[in-house]
Amino acid sequence: MLEIKNVKKSFRDLEVLKDVSLDIGDGEVVVILGPSGSGKTTLLRCISFLEKADGGSLTLGDKEVSLKKATKKQINEFRKNMAFVFQNYNLFANKTVLENVMEGLTVARKIPKQEAMERALEALEWVGVINKKDAYPSELSGGQQQRVGIARAVVLNPEVILFDEPTSALDPELVGEVLDLIKKVAKRGITMIVVTHEISFAEEVASRVVFMDGGVVVEEGTPDKILVSPKEERTKEFLSRVLPKDMYYI
Repeated sequence: MLEIKNVKKSFRDLEVLKDVSLDIGDGEVVVILGPSGSGKTTLLRCISFLEKADGGSLTLGDKEVSLKKATKKQINEFRKNMAFVFQNYNLFANKTVLENVMEGLTVARKIPKQEAMERALEALEWVGVINKKDAYPSELSGGQQQRVGIARAVVLNPEVILFDEPTSALDPELVGEVLDLIKKVAKRGITMIVVTHEISFAEEVASRVVFMDGGVVVEEGTPDKILVSPKEERTKEFLSRVLPKDMYYI
């Protein structure tokens, strides 16, 4: 169980997260939808300690930590059980594909190089870019870079993977293949939180959909409830703008 409680975050006078709480079960795939500026990405960055929250706590299993007061040791302990897939890939430009995937194993986990290499090669095979293991990120397409980013997350065997708009930087023809790979990750039973604008992905894969706006959770529920018959007017307004007319049932 991943429990996110009362997360708050402001940037100067702008309150981006206003007391956000979510409970996420083991193996659940939670998709977070919402307009730009609603706080979706900031929430992911706060619970992965990439941003320091102004308040709130995070519980993973039987361990709880303050998002504001967490020590470096506590942060490192939580990060061992979480992985992050970025929208802009965030690969090390001066390292090969194989080195990028090995990095988290050898540096953060202190796994021997040979074992790390074997695991990294297996992960690259699984995501379909084993033939690019000696290439550098600049030599890859966007879709290939995101596959490497997913391999880098999966190789850690984390309890939770956070995806921040994993297809937003891709050319349209590459979106489908990356979404198919994320579906493949979901079948492994890893708990996932996915921030995305891909409504069809949410409809097909999510066990729960969360709609955020203005720094709060407006509404949450199963895909059929949120995408087909939402209760809140703000959710209805958002979906009427982003859903194709043939998908809009409200």
